[in-house]
Amino acid sequence: MPPIPGSGLAKGLAVTLRTMTKKTVTAQYPDVQPELPPRTRGVIGLFEENCTVCMLCARECPDWCIYIDSHKETVPPAAPGGRERSRNVLDRFAIDFSLCMYCGICIEVCPFDALFWSPEFEYAETDIHELTHERDKLREWMWTVPSPPALDPAAEEPKELAAARKAADKLAAAAAAAAATAAPEPAGSAPDAKPAPAEGADAKPAPAEGADVKPAPAEGAADVKPAEDAPDAKPATKPAPDQPGEEPTA
Repeated sequence: MPPIPGSGLAKGLAVTLRTMTKKTVTAQYPDVQPELPPRTRGVIGLFEENCTVCMLCARECPDWCIYIDSHKETVPPAAPGGRERSRNVLDRFAIDFSLCMYCGICIEVCPFDALFWSPEFEYAETDIHELTHERDKLREWMWTVPSPPALDPAAEEPKELAAARKAADKLAAAAAAAAATAAPEPAGSAPDAKPAPAEGADAKPAPAEGADVKPAPAEGAADVKPAEDAPDAKPATKPAPDQPGEEPTA
């Protein structure tokens, strides 16, 4: 069936009539900021502490709009006897937004999460040379980066969090063990203390004050009976008879 002449015009006029009957909504920008989606690609923020000057972002950028300068510093050994190490120190990190095409490759290839998308979009300039922003401006945009969305409750825990929690638990257990071994013994507790006899048990009363106390015999000594008071004992040897010429002895 051939189309009816003028049907397309009628459809267009119908859309116009429906729109005319709706209430108009005007965005009061710049007095009222627009509500942007959380993944809006505005500008790129730099978290400088995570940057290791690996140059991956600058090499992978298809427009070559990232400029990085750095120098090396020698780090002293962490422990005595160790060797010195060298690390890269960031001197300059700049992005030319007059060349950037907002592809996001630099953010994806960064292995240390130093670059993030920010929904900030008010950075227009009257001079094209002023669209090259240095690391100070990129760091200011970092604080406008929205927080990441919450994870699905049924999702698997990230490996980084699991490793960090395992290391924290291990350190806590080691600290608790060290504190337990270094804790002093409570006062008043003597080693190998014999318990006191229970009430009602057969216990020998203490001798009265001033009474004669016989010392206990030494351990292992034989039972020795005290000598009884016997009558005058005879000497073991008989005296020799009186010889002539000597006075008798008493």
